Amino acid sequence: MPRLLRLLPTAYLYALDMIAGAAVVLTYVGFAEQRDVPMWFGYPLAMLVGTPLAGRRKKPLLTLAIVATAQVVATLTHITLEPFFPTAFAMYSVASLCSRRVAAWALVATLVCAPASVLVSEPWPDGPGLGSFVVVLVGAAWALGRTTRVSREYEARQAVAEAERAVTEERMRIARELHDVVAHSLSLIAVKAGIAAHVGAARPEVGQEALRVIEAASRDTLVEMRRLLGVLRSEDAAVELAPMPGMGDLPALVSRASAAGVRVDLSVRGEVPDALGLTVYRVVQESVTNVVKHAAPASCSVEVEVAEKAVVISVVDDGPGERVPAGATAGHGLVGMRERVAVYGGTFSAGPRAGRGFAVRAEVPLS
Repeated sequence: MPRLLRLLPTAYLYALDMIAGAAVVLTYVGFAEQRDVPMWFGYPLAMLVGTPLAGRRKKPLLTLAIVATAQVVATLTHITLEPFFPTAFAMYSVASLCSRRVAAWALVATLVCAPASVLVSEPWPDGPGLGSFVVVLVGAAWALGRTTRVSREYEARQAVAEAERAVTEERMRIARELHDVVAHSLSLIAVKAGIAAHVGAARPEVGQEALRVIEAASRDTLVEMRRLLGVLRSEDAAVELAPMPGMGDLPALVSRASAAGVRVDLSVRGEVPDALGLTVYRVVQESVTNVVKHAAPASCSVEVEVAEKAVVISVVDDGPGERVPAGATAGHGLVGMRERVAVYGGTFSAGPRAGRGFAVRAEVPLS
């Protein structure tokens, strides 16, 4: 159903093209009947002028060739003498959808053939004026099409740049958080190493315990440093002084969401490693925040399950499935969650559910 809804705007545009083509066919059938042209010639010619317009978005150059040729024939056979409106319509599609070189050659060919057919059919006194109007009309359609194409290309570049900027900012934020993890581990190592050095001889059991803590902290720190490589970090960014949240902060997050009108059922099965606690918290936090922003009041189910090889996070709500309005780009939240999970080599998916609701699922490997 959501996929069908996304296809509706495209189907609407194709329906308009079909209506326009049908109107042109009926118009040219009327011209042929007024000129007393044989129907075996007039009807097919009318079909060639209007019917291809229904496929102008898929085959713009072929549409222009057929429509312009049919109009030239209609003009030379005196079926009608009019300013090539269907040809201009097809020319707009060529200019907006084809490359600059193809569009330029199509413009030149049309500006040679269309006005020439008018001058041959009506040499004087109406021919030159109508021929000039055809040139202006087709040229204006071409210019409007090129302007549309340039505007679309600019918007596409802006969307790509915005997405890259969002990814870069999120990676900087992740780098700062990973830096805090490493700094915390090294501080712990320094303290435990000092204890072991001072009391190791007198109290060997305390020294051994300190060494075990140092070993575990060192392994965790090495893992975080490997993940930190390749992630850009802003050197002039302020260091965050607040402690990083983890699994223990999920109940407070659920309480805040409930106060905002979203009933959240939290289920945590298994022990999440400390190194992944922040990632799990951030994914749940962003998902629940999206529910509060886009779907409240609604119900939401949050499940965190520690499987054999990965931590599986699932956030499902029963609110409206669509999170991004038509024509808009995805927000930083989904980009951030995807990048955060990708740092650990995990997988991430998010999208509307069949019928109603929105689902977020992330799988973060344990090793």
